[in-house]
Amino acid sequence: MNGDPLCYWMAVVVSTALIPPMSTAVLAGWTPPWLRKRQAGMRLRAYGSLCCYAFALLNVLPRITDASYGTVMACTNAGFAPIAAAVVLFLLSERKDKAAREVGRVEPARPQH
Repeated sequence: MNGDPLCYWMAVVVSTALIPPMSTAVLAGWTPPWLRKRQAGMRLRAYGSLCCYAFALLNVLPRITDASYGTVMACTNAGFAPIAAAVVLFLLSERKDKAAREVGRVEPARPQH
């Protein structure tokens, strides 16, 4: 049921090396160069990424510890909550970016008659 622990350890190491430092840096005010045009929703994206990280931990840690089937399934089912939160946060960040782009857009002046 639980598979190869080496694969799960690699997933934990890679996700721990990438997601929390990047999200923490964004929450501290840094913006990655490839996202500089979309800064309005950066904090929401960082929180969404941390939710994805929580999902990964909820799915991987019980498998690494070779937990019982019931525990693995309970943690997998509990993982739907952070994923749902991440989806909401990512959608809100897109909405915030769209609103910021619309505010920044200058409409051409209309000729007066």
